[in-house]
Amino acid sequence: MKNLFIVSVLAACAWTAAVCSDEWKENEDESKVVSYPLPDPLLCQDGTPVTTPELWTEKRRGEILEMFRMQMYGMMPDYDKSKFRWETLRVNPVALNGKAVFKEIRIWFDAPNARPKVDILVCIPRSAAGPVPAFLGFNFYGNHAVSDDRWISLADCPDGTRVQGKDLETQRGRSKTRWPIETIIDRGYALVTAYYEEIVPDCNNERSLGVYPLFASFEENLPEPSRAGAITAWAWGLSRILDCLENIPEIDAKRVAVMGHSRLGKTALWAGANDPRFALVISNDSGCGGAALSRRNFGETPEFMDQVIPYWFCQYYSRYAKDPTQIPFDQHELITLIAPRPVYVASADEDLWADPKGEFLSAWNADPVYRLLGTAGIGGIADVPPETNVPVGEVIRYHRRSGKHDVTDFDWNEYLNFADKYMK
Repeated sequence: MKNLFIVSVLAACAWTAAVCSDEWKENEDESKVVSYPLPDPLLCQDGTPVTTPELWTEKRRGEILEMFRMQMYGMMPDYDKSKFRWETLRVNPVALNGKAVFKEIRIWFDAPNARPKVDILVCIPRSAAGPVPAFLGFNFYGNHAVSDDRWISLADCPDGTRVQGKDLETQRGRSKTRWPIETIIDRGYALVTAYYEEIVPDCNNERSLGVYPLFASFEENLPEPSRAGAITAWAWGLSRILDCLENIPEIDAKRVAVMGHSRLGKTALWAGANDPRFALVISNDSGCGGAALSRRNFGETPEFMDQVIPYWFCQYYSRYAKDPTQIPFDQHELITLIAPRPVYVASADEDLWADPKGEFLSAWNADPVYRLLGTAGIGGIADVPPETNVPVGEVIRYHRRSGKHDVTDFDWNEYLNFADKYMK
């Protein structure tokens, strides 16, 4: 297992070297983006135009979902819920100076007291009169990293993860600016988070780690190129956490927003596409493979991901690395799979690597499906990215804030406003 940790370090070094190289910096030049036609989400594979909600629901949506499953992220495994177990480990009834109740809950996916498992932190407004809506999202460094509160347990990190072997106490609170727990509580929402690498480590495609062995019987008859990549595994994990939330009386599981940043923004979109129980979906700086159009080939590109982090996706996707115009779908169609539920796509103006323009255009081009399904879509705005720090849209909403690749108070304020409109 020590070798797996070394692999994760080497992968991080390879990522850094590639990002810093001139080869990849030149992709942040808008003049190098060539003309690219986009596939029509409202045109079936047999050429039939989609003119009714019924035809979308009964035929076209399934076609698009199958393409993403077979050719990009990998198939979403079935799950035998009879094996699902969870237990409350401990409770702090007076967290945040009495504003909140903190719970630590452990989910066993197979047999109790054995890996794979995931520990979730649940933060609930103490003054709530009934079940509250919630935000659910994975974190990058363990639950202890989202707050300075020493009551929160240090992560139990599996071998092969990026933080395994570190002095975890030094990591406490390192991500707290991305998780304004007190603000979320004050607005009447619960926050639920878990360490994403407890699902599968973010280092390679070692199929013996995390939840991958649980997928074996499902995948044995699948073509190997279409077996689940890490993004599918992480998205699967978000759905299992939602299974748990359905059993927590303080949370209204029908009003759960799934949110993610960067690679976990890609994961949130894919989770929302596969699991209609998520009431609202938020993608923060998700970039290529998330909200950004692949055919723009700008910033983080399919070729880069194939060279550095191919295990995020299924093997089939690598055949499009050199020429993303050959992909028979694009990321605006990923957003259509969430329709008619509300979706928020957010970018940052200094985060060219995530292609803010491509993220906006993806949201804009998902609008026809939302309108077919009877919503206001993106609100009839032009296909021109808005000014910095000016949110636009309706059921599809978008902003490009000032700053870098991060999650800020500006982002959260807009997400909370959006949730107030569509989940409260």
